[in-house]
Amino acid sequence: MNVVQLIERVTVAVGKIGSLFFPLLILTILLNVFLRYVFDMGLIELEELQWHLNAIAVLCCLAYTYQADEHVRVDLLHNRLSPMGRSVLEVCGILFLFLPFTLLVSWHAWNIASYSWSLREGSPMPSGLPARYLIKGVMALGLSLLVLQGLAILMRSVMTIVDQLRSGVR
Repeated sequence: MNVVQLIERVTVAVGKIGSLFFPLLILTILLNVFLRYVFDMGLIELEELQWHLNAIAVLCCLAYTYQADEHVRVDLLHNRLSPMGRSVLEVCGILFLFLPFTLLVSWHAWNIASYSWSLREGSPMPSGLPARYLIKGVMALGLSLLVLQGLAILMRSVMTIVDQLRSGVR
């Protein structure tokens, strides 16, 4: 197994685990709405749990969505290009747009998470959820996995270009 396959296996596993949080999120939202509108009872714990579950689900699924090519893409050029042209466009997009942005955001996420862990940060609300630092750790991990998945796609695209050049196709 090469490094690209390893990254993609981890991405798929984390994405599948993250997707399991969506049903829990839906149930939490339904319970929160039910309690609020039927019993006129709002719970800070449920509000925060919604945000925590949403953060876990989304951050675990970001890299998986990118790997599956299910992310938002401007296909105006992409669909009209040959495999070689698509790979060149992908390499340029990753090198000049994707990596600078995701590396910067990931770097800051790790700083935020480490500071939060050092404080053992919890909710500022008295009845809020403890261990907010765990969610910030998931944020940093999810964004780092997105960076790794971008590197895997970059490597795959470069391999496609090399293969196309070897076979004489342009």
